[in-house]
Amino acid sequence: MSTEHPGIVRFRAELVSRGGRGEIVVLPDAVHTAALAAEALGCEVGAIANSLLFDAAGSPVLVLTSGAHRVDVRALAERIGVERLDRAKPEFVREHTGQVIGGVSPLAHPRPVPTYLDAWLARHEVVWAAAGHPAAVFSTTFEELLALTGASVVDVETP
Repeated sequence: MSTEHPGIVRFRAELVSRGGRGEIVVLPDAVHTAALAAEALGCEVGAIANSLLFDAAGSPVLVLTSGAHRVDVRALAERIGVERLDRAKPEFVREHTGQVIGGVSPLAHPRPVPTYLDAWLARHEVVWAAAGHPAAVFSTTFEELLALTGASVVDVETP
């Protein structure tokens, strides 16, 4: 019987089924920001891919952004062709991803979610993203993350 959290188990199965090769690491519970995760992993904060789910008039939009960036929601909404992006409420996040805020992975959602990948992440040889639980992350590359998610690459900051 696995002692691994069900969210991590689902994520691992999806990662393997899509051909992902990253290592899943469970961090201490106290690591709840990109800066703390980067410190625990020994990487730059920019190599942490934060998974942010937005509500675009009732439709989910997932943005995988560098931990070094803040998303300019107005500029990003215009770039991706939606009227506006609002911060998703916890219930909306769980409904569309099957995961909780802080643990939203780029994969293993109940239905496909339009996904956008911060171009800045390409600067890092190894990128770390959530693995289905707030304390779990996995290693990947920009190219692999792009292939795994089918994301569109976008700039997320102010032009």
